[in-house]
Amino acid sequence: MLIDETHKKWRDFSLVFLLVATAFYCWYPMRPPQGRNGGSAVGIAFGIIGSAFMVFAGLLGARKKFPVWRLGPAQTWMRGHLWLGLLSLPLILFHGAFRFGGTLTTVLMVLLVIVIVSGVFGAVLQHYMPRMMTREVPLETIFEQIDSVRAQLLEEADKSVAAVCGPLGVMAVGSRKLPAGGYSERGGATPAAAAAATPALALTEEDSAPLRSFYLRQMRPHLEKPGAGDHPLADPGKASGIFEELRKRVPPMVQETVEDLEDICEEERQLRRQARLHHWLHGWLLLHIPVSLALLVLGAVHAYKALRF
Repeated sequence: MLIDETHKKWRDFSLVFLLVATAFYCWYPMRPPQGRNGGSAVGIAFGIIGSAFMVFAGLLGARKKFPVWRLGPAQTWMRGHLWLGLLSLPLILFHGAFRFGGTLTTVLMVLLVIVIVSGVFGAVLQHYMPRMMTREVPLETIFEQIDSVRAQLLEEADKSVAAVCGPLGVMAVGSRKLPAGGYSERGGATPAAAAAATPALALTEEDSAPLRSFYLRQMRPHLEKPGAGDHPLADPGKASGIFEELRKRVPPMVQETVEDLEDICEEERQLRRQARLHHWLHGWLLLHIPVSLALLVLGAVHAYKALRF
């Protein structure tokens, strides 16, 4: 969610509301006899409003789960989720007069702080990460298809090298086109088309040996298991040096193949970066959502106990 001018009304409302609430909090202790505490009329009012804001923020999940419900635009809910969620923290602090009280209220405050901090962290990520993704991953693909694209890159690399060096003696993984575009999960292992290919270039075994050795010993294992971040080809600087050295060892007619392989490695690095950024962009929710649910449930228990007893 981009925090732009569309947030202006929410931001201004939240700021004015906070200033008014702060002024009222500073004024009401002078009114006898109760003073500052969560059981006073003003303290209860702060608690009700703060809890209502938390409930509204929590209902965003229901709004996303049932998008066909006519409950207002999703973006409006997102903005309200952010700004009203932020407002709930000072209001709850005003409710308890900055005192945590017993065990349950202490746990509630800890949960609320975790929710607010993780939410702000997520909002910052969602504001900056898309631009970072565009800058660092110009070849961005659909996240769910990353494994399929990697299989396609491996198949393409096999064919490129086999066209120069002849049969590679490896097993390739087939891929089939999806109706919606892209490629499906890899199929069963089948003999590579490249393994039975006839070299398109008449290279001697000696001329093709450097490329074959590099591909089978370094590049193909890297493409098969791209999770190894310490692999030299995973580093752009080291990879550039490796390919530059390879160009010196192969005939001029193979330079284009080497360039194709270098492009494939670059695309693999971009897929790795995209996956990493995607996990950062969505990983914070693994903390934010369950803690938010726990906060709402325990908040309801606290409200029941406070009103009942």
